[in-house]
Amino acid sequence: MSHTTTTFFLDLINLLGIFAFAISGAMRGVRSQMDIFGIVVLGVVTAVSGGILRDLLIGATPPEAIANWHIMALAVLVGVGVFFFHHLFDHLRHPVLLFDAAGLGVFAATGAQKALTFGLSPVMAAVLGMISGIGGGMVRDILTAQIPVVLRAEIYASAALLGAAITLVGDFLHLPSIESTLAGASLTFILRMMALYRHWSLPRPR
Repeated sequence: MSHTTTTFFLDLINLLGIFAFAISGAMRGVRSQMDIFGIVVLGVVTAVSGGILRDLLIGATPPEAIANWHIMALAVLVGVGVFFFHHLFDHLRHPVLLFDAAGLGVFAATGAQKALTFGLSPVMAAVLGMISGIGGGMVRDILTAQIPVVLRAEIYASAALLGAAITLVGDFLHLPSIESTLAGASLTFILRMMALYRHWSLPRPR
């Protein structure tokens, strides 16, 4: 597969993460009874915060979410769409958590890949992948006056870190970037959803 094709598919995967996180944030805005402006803003900041933080930490300036207008436009359109069609998600048990898990997986994997291309060691690339994954959800929770899920005992950041690590293992084994990214994102998503439905959590103080 050519470098151009690989870059295209990786960008497409990243846009899917933007899409998922924007839905997660906008749906939280709907649940919080915000107006259309608040819903769109919450969707946008949830979608782009993790990527902006990642880019600033690795020195990729201006951040991709600011330099590429397609990202911001997609997040805004998703927010507006959720405002008008949020009832379509009513049949889902936990729409915010479902799309949050999808965004978490995508950003953890793509964040780790991008950090690695900027010369970070595999360990720090995994950490940057985790930060990229959890950033949007943290901002969303703070803006809606909730304790960020990453600070609770649920398996969240650890799932992102493991997914980022799997992505880097694939790179170490010289697997195609697309396969490594999909493997890392899928693992994070599955682990997060299993933790939600089976009530897995990290140890709490007695």
